[in-house]
Amino acid sequence: MNTRHPFKTVAFGVALTLMLASAIGMNAAIKAAKFSLRKEAIHPESGRVTSDIPLETESWIRIGTDRREEAEVEKTLGTDNYLSRVYIEKHPAPGEKPIVLELHLAYYTGMIDTVPHVPDRCFVGGGLQLGSLPEDLLLPLDTKRFSNDPSAPELLKGQVKHVRLNNTYSSKPGSMVRLPREPESIRMRCTEFKSNEGGSNLYAGYFFIANGRTTPSANDVRLLAFNLKERYAYYLKVQITSSSVRSKQDLATQTARLLDELLGEIMTVVPDWVEVEKGNWPKPKDADAMPTTGAASSSTTPTRGAARSTEPRGPLDRDTHDRRIG
Repeated sequence: MNTRHPFKTVAFGVALTLMLASAIGMNAAIKAAKFSLRKEAIHPESGRVTSDIPLETESWIRIGTDRREEAEVEKTLGTDNYLSRVYIEKHPAPGEKPIVLELHLAYYTGMIDTVPHVPDRCFVGGGLQLGSLPEDLLLPLDTKRFSNDPSAPELLKGQVKHVRLNNTYSSKPGSMVRLPREPESIRMRCTEFKSNEGGSNLYAGYFFIANGRTTPSANDVRLLAFNLKERYAYYLKVQITSSSVRSKQDLATQTARLLDELLGEIMTVVPDWVEVEKGNWPKPKDADAMPTTGAASSSTTPTRGAARSTEPRGPLDRDTHDRRIG
């Protein structure tokens, strides 16, 4: 015997109808607003990857070999388009030891589902102790190297700047490259870690370049990369680690010295976001052919200049991958 109350049946039908109407209305609103909920992968027009940045600049030179991680570590990292390279100062001040900086870059794109690996989380998980709380410090970049981009859209005049690549050390000598928006305002999250062996403390800092903008926050990077109005999404983690600096502020200062000569090169391994916003990149046929994974596919990520190595790399070599790449 069916004892279902007729009013309950009617109520269920009304609720179901309202839910369906709401879903249809929401989809219509999303389409009308031209929101993009599913982000597509995008790569630089040049096809360059992180390992393509120069081995040497006016003031810095690579020591050792670039480190490629084992497959299991790469899986944890969430991308195979990354760089772990140590630079040493070429011309230290008289009587001073040369500064040594480890640069780590990691590129992600598409439906990014990887939580950013950052030192203030991963280094502590790897056994290091915090020496002090993280601080977001302004990078004192040499802004005299920048110039306003006259071809920038009217709304972005003054925000978009470009820089000329070095004629001697760049593979694209003399090229003008757009920087992230408002490069003079780039901040880096800096953290001090205590040495467990009585030696020098370790300092680490990082920021993200995401869809042409920057942030020092691992939480905010997704907000930049997942703008509902934008079809594509990417972010690049830029991380510097050193045991030869004296403080977090010193780390920011030395990082700025390195990036004065490398930031333009780094921007050649990410999409030019002004061109993306103008609709000039990717081209329709290129957009259709792009991979949809969160990381660059192995077919588009050559590892030239980044041979796998297990040999020590000087004072920054660590026992675990967490301490090398965050």
